Amino acid sequence: MSAVREGDEPIWLFAYGSLIWRPDIPVLNERPAQAMGWMRRFWQGSHDHRGTPLAPGRVVTLVAQPGQFCEGVAYQLDQSVIKQTFEALDHREKNGYERASIALQGSEGLRFDAVTYLAPPHNFAWLGDAPVEQMAVQIAQSHGPSGANRDYLFGLAEALRARGVVDEHVFALESAVRQKI
Repeated sequence: MSAVREGDEPIWLFAYGSLIWRPDIPVLNERPAQAMGWMRRFWQGSHDHRGTPLAPGRVVTLVAQPGQFCEGVAYQLDQSVIKQTFEALDHREKNGYERASIALQGSEGLRFDAVTYLAPPHNFAWLGDAPVEQMAVQIAQSHGPSGANRDYLFGLAEALRARGVVDEHVFALESAVRQKI
């Protein structure tokens, strides 16, 4: 896995899912950021954290979509522990995710590059789009070693609201799942 630069420039990590509400890594700074041309979707299967191989949960990934944007958090990483940080992230994001470089836009139009983890459509755990009701049933029923899939969804929705981020996809799923439990 690549997409990590060496040198004096800050290394930023773009968080758009559970890393927003549970980063579990050392960070020096954080700022709101937008990934232009991307949208957040519950289209990735989770066989290792929020589901099992026979009953995968659903977690978010970035899906390319011109004209859209995904709001999240950019974390400035501590370069003195960068190797250990990415080893931990690579393990955490192992279920079909790849490390990638992404262009972000911060406040006041500031543009900068970051590393993120995204699950491309060709990966083994890809579930893709489905009707909201179908995804809600799967999320409501799925459990894995890291807990209930619905807790992942609820944690993300709560973290987005706390940051003033509106994500219709996440909030529609949250509403549908709450009606099922």
